[in-house]
Amino acid sequence: MPAVLLLDRDGVINHDRPDAVKSLAELVILPGVIDALRQLRQADVRTLIITNQACVGRGALSMALLNQIHHHLLTQIEQGGGHIDGIYCCPHSINTACDCRKPLPGLIHQAQHDWQFDYGTTWMVGDAGRDIEAARSAGCMPALVRTGKGSRTAPDYPDVPLFADLSDFVHHYLTESPGRP
Repeated sequence: MPAVLLLDRDGVINHDRPDAVKSLAELVILPGVIDALRQLRQADVRTLIITNQACVGRGALSMALLNQIHHHLLTQIEQGGGHIDGIYCCPHSINTACDCRKPLPGLIHQAQHDWQFDYGTTWMVGDAGRDIEAARSAGCMPALVRTGKGSRTAPDYPDVPLFADLSDFVHHYLTESPGRP
């Protein structure tokens, strides 16, 4: 069975905006991400996005526009030779009682149901405490990247492996990670 890698979206794959990505023009993929995703594809690693998008629940963005943004993201990644196998998204506002909003592990459980990965050997890469907490709650291995909120988050999680960016993590993952079968 191929390995599975879980990635947060904003701050890991694309620039994290304080007011959320609300248009195609605001979606800016971080340097090195497409190359890293191409390397994962070549290594037969299934890559899934696990993302909170409260902007939908707040009414700042429609679900239809979010789907367009995701389609645009996937198209850019595919054109660069990378691939995302699935996007798991919580569109609920912060005040909604749901089990899919990180730091709760609901989206990770949905992904595991669909892809049948082993929680204990699966990495979740994020830039915020909610990503780390969701990974830990699900039994996954958390990793932080300095991009997005990662540099501010890192001091609160000194026991979590820290990488410069997704490309740095992928290099480690493909050469040294215990999460690779």
